[in-house]
Amino acid sequence: MRKFYLGFVAAIWVISACTAQALAPVNNAPPPFTITASSTFTPTPTLTPTPAATATPVPHPMSIIALRNGNYPGSDITIVKELERGVNYRRYYAYYLSEGLKIYALLTIPNGAPPEGSFPAIVFNHGYIPPNVYRTTERYIAYVDQLARSGYVVFRIDYRGHDQSEGDAAGAYGHPGYLIDVMNAVASLKRMPEVNPEKIGMWGHSMGGYLTLRAMVISKDVKAGVIWAGVVASYPDLLYNWRRTGSFTPSPSSRGVGWRTAWIEAYGTPEQNPAFWDSVSATSYLADLSGPLQLHHGTNDEDVPLAFSIRLAELARAQGQIADLYTYEGDNHNISKYFSTAMRRTIEFFDIYLK
Repeated sequence: MRKFYLGFVAAIWVISACTAQALAPVNNAPPPFTITASSTFTPTPTLTPTPAATATPVPHPMSIIALRNGNYPGSDITIVKELERGVNYRRYYAYYLSEGLKIYALLTIPNGAPPEGSFPAIVFNHGYIPPNVYRTTERYIAYVDQLARSGYVVFRIDYRGHDQSEGDAAGAYGHPGYLIDVMNAVASLKRMPEVNPEKIGMWGHSMGGYLTLRAMVISKDVKAGVIWAGVVASYPDLLYNWRRTGSFTPSPSSRGVGWRTAWIEAYGTPEQNPAFWDSVSATSYLADLSGPLQLHHGTNDEDVPLAFSIRLAELARAQGQIADLYTYEGDNHNISKYFSTAMRRTIEFFDIYLK
């Protein structure tokens, strides 16, 4: 009897152990089935891993994509005072809003009744002048006068931090502020009843040429652009092939050189990270140019290499764009020797595409 009892206990122990082993998780995994209250067996569903969410990279604020996605509502243009009149046009000191900042400008409006559809207009982007010495009514007087005499509304804007314009003059090449001011100037002109919103062009010199080219790959509102001695190269060229030896005199308020070191440290060199450097270069987007280009450059320019304009013309034409290039033998950064010729060509070009 004792043997029978011990054998019975042993059998019970073996059966219990086997049952426990069958129901125990293997390596902490769930059992292969679940016992429900109705004693039916429901297979445990197979768990499919959820792929980790991939964050979309945020474009750099200076990238063309980021600038295209910007908001540039402009504002009504407010006349502060009337200045001395031109031969056949009126001159005003005015301002508009850009990111809530008051941006002042010289505004000219032709005399007489506007033509059908109103006057064509030109946003005038001046070149680098130390912001702390810049004055609205100084420099580029002859340039504005020639355009205004030819029947154009001219809006020569003072970028932020220049003269009475609000904001910080942080430079054009490493900060989007000046370009934002340019885009809001276009939007503000479109609000003027004297301006035909479908006939807005842009003129730029040197740094202003850089801003003009960028505006023309960002917005379709700029129908034609003229650039004199423009800083119109890719960013790798600006990084490696731009050594200014002429009249450039940086001021304490100029921050333009900081982008070089900061961007290389953050994103690597153009060789290490070509995608980033392409993303901030207007030359990468010439297929989207908003209108014809006319380029002017002196062969003796000591501030901006002639090669920049030559290369831009080649790249734009390769994309099927109109890019007329005029060079001026022995002339300087301001095209002083051939000013009249260059200005005549400029006005003829605008007349073709804006009138």
